[in-house]
Amino acid sequence: MADTDTGAPPKVVLVTASLLVAALAVAVAVVALTKSSSGQPDPNQPLALVSVPAPRAGSADCAKVIAGVPATLTSNGKELSPRTLAEPAPKATVAWGEPDPVVLRCGLERPPELTPTAQLRVVDKVQWLQIEQGGSATWYAVDRPVYLALTVPANTGTGPLQAVSDAIAAKLPVKPLQF
Repeated sequence: MADTDTGAPPKVVLVTASLLVAALAVAVAVVALTKSSSGQPDPNQPLALVSVPAPRAGSADCAKVIAGVPATLTSNGKELSPRTLAEPAPKATVAWGEPDPVVLRCGLERPPELTPTAQLRVVDKVQWLQIEQGGSATWYAVDRPVYLALTVPANTGTGPLQAVSDAIAAKLPVKPLQF
């Protein structure tokens, strides 16, 4: 039923529509604030990871290492629980902890930074090449039949690197470096 003078809808319809729009806007704002108020991702949500080239991820060597890593890691005295990976999950990849996870990938291509003059570190019988990037570091195990990468947040202690080194040393033989 239109207002006979202007052809516009009755004022009651306009007021009701305006109130509904305002209520919807408030509801959306409340939901957005509630979800972001903790600033932390939901640990029950699967962790989405970007795929990286890993031509040997399906190898028996990667299967051995992934099966041999600890279920939990310790970082600065805190236990890091395993994370479920979102589908499609990269092959031969595991992660622990939140909000910034520790991620192990296996079967990667040789890191281009691995040169005859690259500085390597030995941790529990495994040679690693450390690449710093922003707020994290990626450690590449470079002396095994497959390349592995362990990405750790800047505030992570040495526990994850040591535990993963132990698993790699126990499951994979040493091989000469290839540049």
